[in-house]
Amino acid sequence: MKWMNVIAVTLAASAMGACDSAASRSLEDPLLSDPMQLEDPLLGTPTPPWPAGDERGMGNTQGVATRLRCAAYMAHPASREYELSHVRSETMPMSPFSVPLDYQYEPTFGPQFSRHAVNGETICGEPAGQGTQMDAIGHFGVLPQPWDPATGPIPSQNAVYYNGYTQAQVKPTPDSPLLKLGIDKAPPIVTTAVLLDARAYVGRGNRLAGGQLITAAHIQGMLQAQGLGWRGILPGDVLYIYTGWEELWEDPNVTGVYYSQSPGLSVDAVNFIAQKAIVAVGLDAPFVDPVNPGQLQGQAPPPAGTPPGLPFYAHHYLLSQAGIHLLENVRLKAMAQDKTWISCTLVLALKERGGSGSAIRPVAYGPPRL
Repeated sequence: MKWMNVIAVTLAASAMGACDSAASRSLEDPLLSDPMQLEDPLLGTPTPPWPAGDERGMGNTQGVATRLRCAAYMAHPASREYELSHVRSETMPMSPFSVPLDYQYEPTFGPQFSRHAVNGETICGEPAGQGTQMDAIGHFGVLPQPWDPATGPIPSQNAVYYNGYTQAQVKPTPDSPLLKLGIDKAPPIVTTAVLLDARAYVGRGNRLAGGQLITAAHIQGMLQAQGLGWRGILPGDVLYIYTGWEELWEDPNVTGVYYSQSPGLSVDAVNFIAQKAIVAVGLDAPFVDPVNPGQLQGQAPPPAGTPPGLPFYAHHYLLSQAGIHLLENVRLKAMAQDKTWISCTLVLALKERGGSGSAIRPVAYGPPRL
């Protein structure tokens, strides 16, 4: 069987690499320079269109092909492990769009007449909307026209979601979970990840500013500048973009700057990556969308080029139109410093029935280029 040959090539190459120095193989390994060696034509990554009634969106790309090409980076002898999530606490920066987290640590207790000492805690708030997290496809729908609050409550009954699902199908009552497109429909993500260093390329070594745009031209330029032109962005990939905004993450959160604004994806960048059939895109920033200083307080407009009525265009299009998951507050600095541009990443969401998102602990494994 051809798939047996693909696995054999992957494992054999890893075994041979164990006898070589990490430095000599970190860049020269053919498994890391030719993706076709890991993608058998009979086991290619699925691409749209998806079947009728689909709720997984680009989650459908995940399977044997993505795991195979992922395995070479995980097993490479020079690979390092990268924790891509922030430590969660009640003093970390909190999203203004979600209920803050409140941790109550319980006193040590134990069953009577036993030798057990047991510890626990209670966490209140909205875990799925705080910290390093992943948006479900049903997190965003779209109304036929902008809502004017002077006319009454939001006409949510008119919202349409990914794959044409209606509000009645997705969230029929105010207290209903997502009956369609919830985070419980998201698959485990086990695939290759591409990391683009916007701090270096767009910011010229400086942290990107609030409201600063990462464009389609920037993405294409970063691929070339980082030596990834031979590969590009493959269907089923996770795309990580390092902006340097995570430098403003602080715990305890004293200044409150982190969630006040953000760099993010321009409209043409959103449309560009949507065509690549990636499963998810993640930034080291809170919104994925660019947010100008003062925008959240109604004191400034969205960045130039934002379509009217869609101030969070990346959320709108990637979720409700393309079916691509969003990863927010991802820690990417260590990978960027190591120039680990390609890695195997694992992103697992909790299977919360009808949830609009999930706290996640993404990790990545890949050989540094230093």
